[in-house]
Amino acid sequence: MAGGKETPRQKMIGMMYLVLTAMLALQVSSAIIEKFILLNNSLELSSGAANKINQETVLKIKAAVEKSGNRSSDVAVMKQADDVRKASTDIINELNALKQQIITEAGSGLNEEGGIKNPQEEGKVAELMVGGQKNGKAYKLKQSLNGFTTQLNAIAQNKFMPLAMDGKDDPVAKDNKDQRNKDFAELNFAQTPVAAALAVLSQKQTDIRRMEGEVLNYLASKVGAADIKFDRILAMISADAKTVVAGTKFKGQMFIAASASGLTPRMSLNGAPVKVENGVGLVEFTAQGGGYNAEGIAKRELSGKITIPTPSGRDTTYNMTQEYFVVKPSYQIETGTLPPLYFGCANKLSIQSPALGALWAPSFSTDGGEIIPSGEKGKFTIVPNKASLNITVSNGGNVLGSDPFRVNRVPKPSLEVRVNGAVFDERRGIAASAARSIQVIAVPDESFKNFSPQDARFRVSQIEVSLARGTRRINGVTLNGGGSISSLAQQAQPGDRYVITVLKVERQNFKGSVSEVEMGNQFRTVPLN
Repeated sequence: MAGGKETPRQKMIGMMYLVLTAMLALQVSSAIIEKFILLNNSLELSSGAANKINQETVLKIKAAVEKSGNRSSDVAVMKQADDVRKASTDIINELNALKQQIITEAGSGLNEEGGIKNPQEEGKVAELMVGGQKNGKAYKLKQSLNGFTTQLNAIAQNKFMPLAMDGKDDPVAKDNKDQRNKDFAELNFAQTPVAAALAVLSQKQTDIRRMEGEVLNYLASKVGAADIKFDRILAMISADAKTVVAGTKFKGQMFIAASASGLTPRMSLNGAPVKVENGVGLVEFTAQGGGYNAEGIAKRELSGKITIPTPSGRDTTYNMTQEYFVVKPSYQIETGTLPPLYFGCANKLSIQSPALGALWAPSFSTDGGEIIPSGEKGKFTIVPNKASLNITVSNGGNVLGSDPFRVNRVPKPSLEVRVNGAVFDERRGIAASAARSIQVIAVPDESFKNFSPQDARFRVSQIEVSLARGTRRINGVTLNGGGSISSLAQQAQPGDRYVITVLKVERQNFKGSVSEVEMGNQFRTVPLN
């Protein structure tokens, strides 16, 4: 990008480029394809508008040269302007041919409504633009784009950065470990759907028109064509992007297209005053969601007024309207489905939004428990205290949605008897003289343990072991979950049995609190041979 102060249109185009590059880096799902198509259409409109402005600049250069008597130095400048115009047209035509080839070969052409039949196709885009041996059309395109930049840099007052950069040089991709090692072709066209590939090429066309315009304006200043009289007034809004995600900022500039340095206009938007700096109104507000269509897009309209003083002393007001689109934000729960939560336990969840990308700054609330932030974006712990609850997701203070969750009771553990430290099989029994210790272990439910290991810490804290002979109880001992039964073993005879009564089972949760688990009447028998 050239140095120096950027115009409102240049800032808008730069923002569009950042949005496009970020969306490509996220590898968004097919639900975003429609947004790529909208972005491509917006870029094409911007490129067409810039083309008309650049043509007018060339005509003004020629008029200024003729008015000055066709001096040789001015004629040379006019020839440079024609050369710049021709170079821009050639590279624009090359990009148009590539876009048509992508639509035909990768997108399967157009349907009866004029839309692309297969805008989500990725493989054929990569085959055409990258190629199996890195011999796709994007490599020749890189040479053409950077050759155009070199040609303009030979004339331009401020030098431009290359139009086609590899990941390691691209300001957006170089800090992304997944993108910085890719070349220009891979960065822009690998794993890229047809709609996104078209938007990439349209972005390059917009950049070309911007660069062309800067050079033509510089050439115009050399022959005096830049001194334009205040002969036309057009009220405009220059938006950074006509499509924004609900909950994010709408940014743009509202201005008089032919304003003069001594003119201080008054501006308002939807009835509210707009801050004016150097004749330009700065527009910024939070886009409100709601009223989405089936594609998740809501159409909005801005109504603005610009009032300027006239030589007669009376104020003149110019009215305008500008439509824009709000895209419904989406978010994903990490598991892909709504998982069950466990009552009173630390349930860890992760909710992310690929569509919002770097703008994702969520907060969470619930009507049935405690939310514990993790410190990581989108990740938190919820401790339910109701049988069912809702989790509300907000971003930047704007509510995006609310999802219901069911809450399960903590599953009871199973009980495992161990005799002499080994798992005991009641079907086999044990010799009366062999049993010296008995222990009961509480084994947590496997799925619960995997989901919330910090809450699955069970223990049998008290049991009673009785030596029984026929219908009589000979003796018994009470143990803290298990231990020696030597006193009973001395009285044991073949045919007796040990009857184990589980008196108390406890669970320790993620906070370290211990509570008793209601297990009902639990008995186990150890037959003696």
